[in-house]
Amino acid sequence: MIWVHLLILLIFVFLGSRLGGVGIGLAGGAGVLVLVATGLHTDAAKDVPWSVIGIIIPVICTIAALQVAGGMDYLVHLTEVLLRRHPKQITYLAPFVTFMLSLLCGTGHTAYSVIPVIVDVAKEHDVRPSRPLSIAVVASQVAVASSPISAATVAMTTVVEPMGIGYLQVLAVTIPTTFIGCAVGAIVASRQGKELKDDPIYQEREAKGLVSHSAAAAAPDFKPAPSAIPSLLIFLASLVVIVVWATISSKQLGIMSNPPINSSSAIMVIMMTTAAIICVLSRKPVSEVTTQSTFRAGMTAAICIMGVAWLGTTFFNNYMSQITTVGSSLLHQVPWLYAVILYFCAPLLFSHAATTAAFMPVAAKIGLTATTMLACYPAVANYYLLPNYPTTVAAIEMDDTGSTRVGRFVLNHPFVIPGTVSIAVAVALGFFWAPIVA
Repeated sequence: MIWVHLLILLIFVFLGSRLGGVGIGLAGGAGVLVLVATGLHTDAAKDVPWSVIGIIIPVICTIAALQVAGGMDYLVHLTEVLLRRHPKQITYLAPFVTFMLSLLCGTGHTAYSVIPVIVDVAKEHDVRPSRPLSIAVVASQVAVASSPISAATVAMTTVVEPMGIGYLQVLAVTIPTTFIGCAVGAIVASRQGKELKDDPIYQEREAKGLVSHSAAAAAPDFKPAPSAIPSLLIFLASLVVIVVWATISSKQLGIMSNPPINSSSAIMVIMMTTAAIICVLSRKPVSEVTTQSTFRAGMTAAICIMGVAWLGTTFFNNYMSQITTVGSSLLHQVPWLYAVILYFCAPLLFSHAATTAAFMPVAAKIGLTATTMLACYPAVANYYLLPNYPTTVAAIEMDDTGSTRVGRFVLNHPFVIPGTVSIAVAVALGFFWAPIVA
């Protein structure tokens, strides 16, 4: 029956990917029902990654509150000022800012507000927009795998902490390796494609008047909302508090022998407290928090993780002995193959955290070392392979020069090469750096 149940799992994963959005999670839930109806067993208390979902909800509430208070608008303004002051370096600065935004906020959806600026600045200075756009979108996703407050990081820590690698060590490996990986990806992206003026599709669109030419600059009279800067400072302070608490409560450091709250729970309560403070500070109706785009995206992610991870965990837990027998020897002989598996599974699951929650516990049970799992972990950020992830679609749609386009064979688009290089470099560095840090 394993092959029948594997087929059921794949059918519902593909169905979810076709539905998109919250449909990914709903299809996962339906898949669990079919698996149970055909003989498998599940326990929601154990098979649903509640701790991951528990992280997403308060973090997204905090980001949405920051958006209501004007803090996100202020961040975007600072980003625009930086990009417009150094337009010739946009292919390197664009991924830097999207990486930092995702690192701080724990979600790649922050890139939406930056994409129009990247397009405008690139066109104004005759830079092929696909170059900065491709690596900026990739960096916004790769950074999620190293964010201190992302659900994926928490999911990863939950699995490797019992194996002797704590929260701080996870960050110490993922932040530098993913950053360097994206930097190398930016170098590759800067050499990708023809120069804009030589692109025949751009020439055709220009001749038809389909390309807008805005001489807009960063608004010199921009005034942040009164609560924007204070709310942003409070948010940044909360990140510092989270890292400090993780340091104090770390089992590896042994500073506190019996901490009253673990790092995952600390993230939840600190983020909820931060959101409450920002809401009071902004003096805006709290109901506006739930109307923000970041809130909707985050709640969608929570449902996706619940459904997809539940589906995967139900299958894997019921067939763990067979999976261990087949996959253990191969992955022990070729450990980097695990990164390849994550690379191709991630685009189907549409979530860093869902991919991490579904596959990392399996790797632990198979017997992969914690350092191998940590090195391969950045591969869960592969959301560009299929050009259907929202940030990828947004970049394609907003580039009216036509340089950011999908080729005839679907997979030949400008995100693939810089993204694959970024992840490959991060994984390779992880295999070198993780054993040293751990």
